[in-house]
Amino acid sequence: MLIQVLISGLVVGCVYGLIALGYSLIYKASGLMTFAQGDILTLGAFMGYTFYGVLKIPFFISLILVVMIVFLLGLMIEKVIIRRLLSKHTMAIYIVLATIAVSYIIQNGSTVIWGTKMLYFPRIFKTIKTINILNTPIQTEAAFSIGVAIVCMLGLHFFMKYTRFGTAMRASAMDAMAAKACGINPSLATGITWGIAAGIAALAGMLIGPIYGVFITLGATIGRKGFASAVMGGYGNMYGAMLGGIILGLVETMTATYISSSYKDLVAYGLLLAFLYVRPTGILNERAIAD
Repeated sequence: MLIQVLISGLVVGCVYGLIALGYSLIYKASGLMTFAQGDILTLGAFMGYTFYGVLKIPFFISLILVVMIVFLLGLMIEKVIIRRLLSKHTMAIYIVLATIAVSYIIQNGSTVIWGTKMLYFPRIFKTIKTINILNTPIQTEAAFSIGVAIVCMLGLHFFMKYTRFGTAMRASAMDAMAAKACGINPSLATGITWGIAAGIAALAGMLIGPIYGVFITLGATIGRKGFASAVMGGYGNMYGAMLGGIILGLVETMTATYISSSYKDLVAYGLLLAFLYVRPTGILNERAIAD
């Protein structure tokens, strides 16, 4: 029983962590914040259901298609909306409000296309339905989600720290004018950042779809919990994002299992408030967000 609870908490926590990675990536590379990640996750899950469940395209091809399409959507959001607002010297709060508007547009657009009923995402692994961990059967999709989340965390960290383009993205966030003087295109770097963050959210949607189904509010709560995870782990820190997500997922799942599911949100957001009071820079001590 305990092993199943821990695995369930890890799965939920890894999904929170993937969303938190998107938040942290955007802040790390552009100094901006977004609240559209949750609904982009829902969009990715719906598109994955369409490609994989309806059109019968193999899962991994569907995954690549969805991530590429949503990557382009994230790039377009940055170029068409965020970049134009920044060119008018808009305050940061207006960027946040714009992303909230984008979130509702995606949510309502998804309702028009796919409706409000829950859709059942087909299993990813049809022949191997469970694997045994410490003599406990675990859904194969759950183990796969944990593995993909860890790979994404490591990949993003090394991409941001050890590649030329990752360095360019961080330089653009620190000082766009100085980066431009060094031959870096800040506009392209920021756009790619938003695209990658959107692609990660879509990936999370396709991972969680087979486990929980696909419905219109799937990403709403996950988006908020992902943001809380990023703050708890250290906003802008890749490892902190995943760590915060795992902690939040485990606490929430154990609360629902051993106390009551009615209290899981209360405990989760209470934990967030405790972190903001005791350690506002997060577990891995990332520099606090500037106003």
